[in-house]
Amino acid sequence: MKNLSEWSLGGRNVGAVVSWFLVGGDLYTGYTFIAIPALMYSSGALGFYALPYCILIYPLLFVVFPKLWQVAKNHGYVTGPEYVRGRFGNRWLALAIGLTGIIATMPYIALQLVSTQVLFGALGWTGSGTLAYLPLVISFLALAAFSYQSGLRASALIAVVKGVLVYSAVIGAVIAIPLKLGGYGAIFSKIGAKVILAAPTAHNLGQFSAYGTLAMGSAIALYLYPHAITGLLSSASNKIIKRNAVTLHAFNLLLAFLAFLGLMAVVGGVGSDPAFASGFKTFGSSFAVPAVLMKFLPDWFTGFAFAGIAVGCLVPAAIMAIGSANIIARDVVTPFASWKSEAQEARWARAFSVLMVLGGLAFVIGIPMKEVVNFQLLGGIWICQTAPAVFLSLYMRKYLTGWGVLLGWLVGMTVGTWMVVDNAFASSVFTLPFFGTMIPSYIALAALIPNVIVALVTSPLFRGAQAGKDETLATDYVTPQAAA
Repeated sequence: MKNLSEWSLGGRNVGAVVSWFLVGGDLYTGYTFIAIPALMYSSGALGFYALPYCILIYPLLFVVFPKLWQVAKNHGYVTGPEYVRGRFGNRWLALAIGLTGIIATMPYIALQLVSTQVLFGALGWTGSGTLAYLPLVISFLALAAFSYQSGLRASALIAVVKGVLVYSAVIGAVIAIPLKLGGYGAIFSKIGAKVILAAPTAHNLGQFSAYGTLAMGSAIALYLYPHAITGLLSSASNKIIKRNAVTLHAFNLLLAFLAFLGLMAVVGGVGSDPAFASGFKTFGSSFAVPAVLMKFLPDWFTGFAFAGIAVGCLVPAAIMAIGSANIIARDVVTPFASWKSEAQEARWARAFSVLMVLGGLAFVIGIPMKEVVNFQLLGGIWICQTAPAVFLSLYMRKYLTGWGVLLGWLVGMTVGTWMVVDNAFASSVFTLPFFGTMIPSYIALAALIPNVIVALVTSPLFRGAQAGKDETLATDYVTPQAAA
């Protein structure tokens, strides 16, 4: 590859149809197919928050990202932190945003590898000792080679294959399994109160506020991840981003079907079935989807569905590795030691993508699965704290300053991490007292509030230091409608 943009963004030339599958496949990962039904299986209605949060992200996508795409295209930016450095002229803020993205992404990659491990376990491979990690090593080698050699173009094309596989498998499953369980009416009647959020009390909003803040905070965080920004910046125009923001809701229908699989697993009694006892003991509720597929569907269809989930792990994990490698090359190394050529930068970025996958593998092998999930939850809380630098800066160009935003980021990271530690890593929801009423809130959103306040209050103090450092122009921020 001649330069970083060619390898990691496909030359910014990904068309509408392929971009639709790429962005959808980028965000609806193989872990999503395992985790959402697992959450519904273990927690009931609270797990359904994923559906409204994925509905909320598309208005955000429609409004914000065509503008970010335009600025990035005009100045050749390939990462979110690179835009931040150009916008504020502050390499330390850009470094903070970049490292946050990398750290938040590594456990995300790890969970894609975990998902493949669950599939191998469902197929009977558990192994013992070091052999237990063989499925992970196989997944690592395939993913590392895929990311290094092919870059985003291959991921984009395989995302189309993933979309077809997953849609076919899920639609087939949500038709065939209910027929064996007496239909959806029977499923919902048997599941009972498990699909209803517990009502709030006079002094505690309970699951209602937890559900709402989880949806809102997750929506803000999702498009801040390096892989999400990478997928969007690869689009050939901001028109494509706007069009896909309208049509990507089709993936939400798929997500709803996936959530129902968790309820089918409960009604189907897979947790008490001796045939799946070993799988649930090893993988917990994450085994619910493989179990319900194997119990109620023919082997050939189960294999087809497993293939779709496996490809669903490979595509987003590859883009995660690519997006993080971009940040290492462009935002961690370049500001402090320039590359000799664009080709050298691209070569090193490809090597860094392998390093990211290796880090994900180390996460899975060195940390218990439950803790990997906890780190991913913490990563979501951290990535949300980059919102002022990436999102608000597009609309408050003359007000926000780099040092003010950096102070806000530091406060948000500190508050969010403290809440998680105070919860003993047991939950990403923290209960806040407010005039005698207890409000359980998603920590990412709770920490973002002081983050934004500090950024807004302190930014004017650094106005002099900010002067003349913004390399972007007012014309870069033309509304997407005019730019399109």
